[in-house]
Parts: sequence; structure tokens; C-alpha cells
Amino acid sequence: MSYLECNARERIAQVFDPGSFEEFLPPSLRIVSPHLAQLDAPVSFDDGVIVGRALLDGQLVLGAAQEGGFMGGAVGEVHGAKLVGMLERAVRERVHAVLLLLESGGVRLHEANAGLIAVSEVMRAILEVRSQGIPVVALIGGANGCFGGMGIAARCANAIVMSEEGRLAMSGPEVIETANGVEEFDSKDRALVWRTTGGKHRYLLGDCQRLVLDDVQAFRQAAIDVIREAQGQAELTRAELEDEHMMLATRLRDFGGIAEPLDVWKALGIPDPAAIPMLDAFEFTGLAHAYRKGVH
Repeated sequence: MSYLECNARERIAQVFDPGSFEEFLPPSLRIVSPHLAQLDAPVSFDDGVIVGRALLDGQLVLGAAQEGGFMGGAVGEVHGAKLVGMLERAVRERVHAVLLLLESGGVRLHEANAGLIAVSEVMRAILEVRSQGIPVVALIGGANGCFGGMGIAARCANAIVMSEEGRLAMSGPEVIETANGVEEFDSKDRALVWRTTGGKHRYLLGDCQRLVLDDVQAFRQAAIDVIREAQGQAELTRAELEDEHMMLATRLRDFGGIAEPLDVWKALGIPDPAAIPMLDAFEFTGLAHAYRKGVH
């Protein structure tokens, strides 16, 4: 089953152990955004995010799934509060891990200040969960990608699992084009968009730890694997943070003047960068393993 084509509830049903998901604040409670109602904008009774507890490979976890079909998964006050509450509950209940199925264009313009505050609280809560030794893993493979504040929040997790179809960045292509013009970034050039923000590029740069096929079961197995690997080392230490800063400084030094991802891949030493988009996930990861090491 295609992860890309599933909605949030379908992903939950397939990623977690069958029938194990227990939703907190379900749609029947009718907890909606007060800001959207005041603007006569459509509301969703789960406010575009589903949170709850479940089993993953028999282990108790908490999880959240953003619904890209409602405002592109954008974060508002209620949406963000549900994520924060779920993360805080993970600490209280001492669960095995937290799994975030992210699909978001960022913060809702309708409730921008509330959304920005909410995203900052999500980041703080993710790091608090990690400080308690509980791994946090993000899955990114939805049609809307993972942009804006949620893109930053994803990078606060222990690990990110992406498909080639997933996208991860601070600013979305349309936002960059609107702010700086089509000359800076042509959002209609889909090949360029995926070369720049897609899973393969993020894997090569070290921003995601697993690249999988666009298949729900592949995402599920990768989540199980990376959670197992992160047990006992979930907390973000100062040494790891310094390593991350060094990696980013090296990236800026080596690639800061390069505008085209193909040229970044060439600079990494990949012999035929133009072939990268045509490789499937297995072929690509086999090729990329040796070259992505130099990024860290």
C-alpha cells in the first residue's frame, strides 16, 4: 500500500500493530480551532492531527499523524496543543518511543502567532521526551512534504525516515518563489523541487537516516528498526550537538555556493549524478552509502 496515497488514519491503521491504536481527543469530542471559526474558514473535528497510544511490534508507543488533506497539515493552536500534550504524556507514561507521521506545509496563516508558538512548544517537547531516554522518530512521505516549523521539529527527532517522494525543508518551494522570484526557485519545476527537497537529497546530506520505498510496511519496519537502534541513546547530548554544528559548517563550506543539487551530488563524488533520480530506493541507498559518509 502506498504511504503517499494514504490519509492520516489509513497510515495509523497500517503502521501500528493492527487494532491497537487508541485515539486521544477523537473527532467525536468536536475540539476545533476557534480561530478558523471566527474567520468563517472550514474546520476539522480533529484539527488536522490524530494523536494517541498504540503498539508497535508489541511495544507501547505514543504516536501522531498529521492530515495533509486538511489545510495541508498546517499547524494551528489546537493542532499544536494536541502534539505537545501527546509528547508530554509520553514522558509521564514512560512509553517505549514516540512516532510522528508528519505531513505539513508549516504554520497556518489564519492563526500565525498561535501556530508559531505551538511549533516552538512542539520542538521543546520533543527534546524533553528525548532527555528522558525515549526515542522520537519522524516518518515523512506525504504529498505535502514537511516544511516550515514542522521541518525544524522533524530534525529535533532522533531519526527521520523518508521515501523518495517525501520532501523536507525549512521553506516550501512556493514560499521561496513568492519571496524571491521564480529566478531563485521555480516551484513548477517538479524535478528541481524533488532534487532539492526530496528524500534522496536529504539522505545524501545526512538529514534523514533511512530512505525507504513508498510503501506503508516499509515505513513501519524502518520505524521499528531505528527505534531499536536509538534505545539507550535517545537524549541529545552536547557532544552530538557540536558534531551536528560541525557537519552543518562543513556543508556550508563545501556546498554553500552551489545552487543545483546535481552539482552537490557531483561534489560529493558521485560519478553519475544525473542517474540518481532514476534509481529505486534499494539501488540508490547501495550507491549513496559510501558518499554520504563524507557529509558528517
